[in-house]
Amino acid sequence: MDAAAPTSSASTSEHRPARHRGLLPLLTFDALAWCGGFLVAAGTRFEFALTVNQCGWVLATALACALVHAAVGQVRRSLRGRHPVGSLGEARDLTGTAALVATCALLVIVPLPERPVPATTPVVGAAIALLIMASGRAAYRYHRDRRRATSSTTSRTLIYGVDATTPRLVRALHDDPLGRYLPVGLLADDPDERDLRLDGVRVLGGREQVGEIVQRTRADTVIFCMGGTDAELIRDVRARTLRAGAAFKVLPPIRDLLDRPVAVTDVRDMQLTDLLGRAQRVADLTVESSGLRGRRVLVTGAGGSIGSELCRQIARCEPGELMMLDRDESALHALQLSLHGRAMLDGPELILADIRDAAEISRIVADRQPEIVFHAAALKHLTLLQRHPGEAIKTNILGTLNVLEACRDVAEFVNISTDKAANPISVLGYSKRLTERLTAHHAACSGGRYLSVRFGNVLSSRGSVLTAFRSQLEAGLPITVTHPDVTRYFMTVQEAVHLVLQAATIGRGGEALVLDMGQPVRIADVARRLADDSPTGAEIVFTGLRPGEKLHEDLFGADETDSRPIHPLISHVRVPALHPREVRLLDPYGEPEELIKRLATACGQRSPLTTLPTPR
Repeated sequence: MDAAAPTSSASTSEHRPARHRGLLPLLTFDALAWCGGFLVAAGTRFEFALTVNQCGWVLATALACALVHAAVGQVRRSLRGRHPVGSLGEARDLTGTAALVATCALLVIVPLPERPVPATTPVVGAAIALLIMASGRAAYRYHRDRRRATSSTTSRTLIYGVDATTPRLVRALHDDPLGRYLPVGLLADDPDERDLRLDGVRVLGGREQVGEIVQRTRADTVIFCMGGTDAELIRDVRARTLRAGAAFKVLPPIRDLLDRPVAVTDVRDMQLTDLLGRAQRVADLTVESSGLRGRRVLVTGAGGSIGSELCRQIARCEPGELMMLDRDESALHALQLSLHGRAMLDGPELILADIRDAAEISRIVADRQPEIVFHAAALKHLTLLQRHPGEAIKTNILGTLNVLEACRDVAEFVNISTDKAANPISVLGYSKRLTERLTAHHAACSGGRYLSVRFGNVLSSRGSVLTAFRSQLEAGLPITVTHPDVTRYFMTVQEAVHLVLQAATIGRGGEALVLDMGQPVRIADVARRLADDSPTGAEIVFTGLRPGEKLHEDLFGADETDSRPIHPLISHVRVPALHPREVRLLDPYGEPEELIKRLATACGQRSPLTTLPTPR
């Protein structure tokens, strides 16, 4: 402690002079601007026939105004922070300060029997001083930008798209102290936006002219700035940009930037989710936080991909208490670190428990008394569960039943399901379909809002196909795809969580909610895009469908209808109830093939004829 104190003090003393060195020339320039403005204003009033005595009074008054100006500016900076020199925000502050100083000067001068300067001098002088101060700052910014333009580390940048975030992005790039990007032009396809100028940057053309404009402006980067746009447009602009030899970057959708300023660090490389066009649907989903505010919420499987994002989103809704349950201690550690920036593992919000332990789950629920439960704990890898169906019974089915029975007095229960529960042919699909039906049974018995949420593959979740593809690319291996025509529905983890939180607000007991996930995506196309983006390229190998896999997934069962009574993107499906005694007859230690047949029978499905490898 003693050794650190001098270092801290020395550091403070080093930073203080640096800040003053930047502020002193600015204050000196502003003082000269006030003096010059007042001399011109008074000089024109007396037709430039000022006596030495009059000049003295004019300069004294101007310096007093400059002093007040500096004091007001310091107070403003202390309370609200400062704007970059030469920015629009600083211009607004300068105007307000000059008007305030001129008003104060008038209030002091007008009542005096002998005025030191004419009454018009503060008004006219303040206007001239403001013009001088603004011109000086504009000149400084212009020369600074010119120096940055010639810097070897500055990227000359074109911005594609004009929307609500574009002016904020242009200002952020201009004000970046590191000068990473210098905007040299805008690109827009709308003819009404041609020749539009934002913060000095002009629209030069549309996507058809990307290559030509890149060459003409010597740009080496194009930033795509149209959140929620069709994926086809992103792919087209990206392809034209890469052909022109420039780098392609994107800015997140505006929904992610509404509550904070746009920053240069928001500009990022394109992700596969951008190419798949998932931004628009999640943008159209809104979450009503008042349904969670002040209430006690329990999330099972909190350390998983869906569970952890659920916890992060719920925490923003100001719940009365957020309880996070998982059997994986490392996952809980990572979750607490992401939420609080520290992970001491000593808070009551973390609960280490296994949903297979019925007595422990009942004790926890009785002790903590949650009002809303989000049940995300499950085994999800289709192929493994196909070989070990007993594990799916113990965790997905009986584990869910343990949680449901422990939560018999809970008002709201949301069960996380999967699109594989619609017309299931796999152990994963059977087990999740049975959890939907068990949830519907408890909804009927308790009268509470017990419902399920059904969605497709979550991009970039642990164990997802995208994660597997990237791992293969990093290892220099071929990308393996089961079938050239296999398709899947994809969604981002943000979409999945938005849907789950919506369910707590608009879902009705005994239902399964299904998000409109757009058109299914060919897995081979995803693999090909990743391979094309890889610097070394990659071979794509087709391995054939595995037991339990479908060529195309379903969102609805054969006897289900697509009904959207509340939200245009969310379907409500009635789920037939299943009494728990039907699943308690399942022996998780039986022969795998016999278990699969019994699971199919419990779901009302025919078991597919598959030959399974014997588990070791």
